[in-house]
Amino acid sequence: MKKAVILIMSIMLLTACQESLEDRCAREAKEFTEKNCPRAVDKEIVLDSMTFEKATHTISYLYTLTGTLDDPQRVDKAKFREALLLEVKNSTNLKLYKDAGYSFRYAYYSEKENGTKLFEATFRESDYR
Repeated sequence: MKKAVILIMSIMLLTACQESLEDRCAREAKEFTEKNCPRAVDKEIVLDSMTFEKATHTISYLYTLTGTLDDPQRVDKAKFREALLLEVKNSTNLKLYKDAGYSFRYAYYSEKENGTKLFEATFRESDYR
């Protein structure tokens, strides 16, 4: 009997301590941003932060464009969107979140235009499946 009570209490404790996927995603986004941002992705692209919105299950990646890319005329939105969608579809790092039906948002801002948004795309489950 004593062993059964200890086993039940252990299971309850382990179950109570489990982190939900939403909490895990929020924690990981915050930790990633604190440890890795800002981060140069390319010569003219800087990843500023990664965030998670629980209400919409959306993971957001916020970037700043610099140099020659920091020009609204140079951003081919259709090609940019297509390349990002392909990246989401092929990313094994996002598998857990794709399996849960999360959305992925990418926003690019101008350095020289005081943070003016140059491009934004959000991919929902219906886009990447």
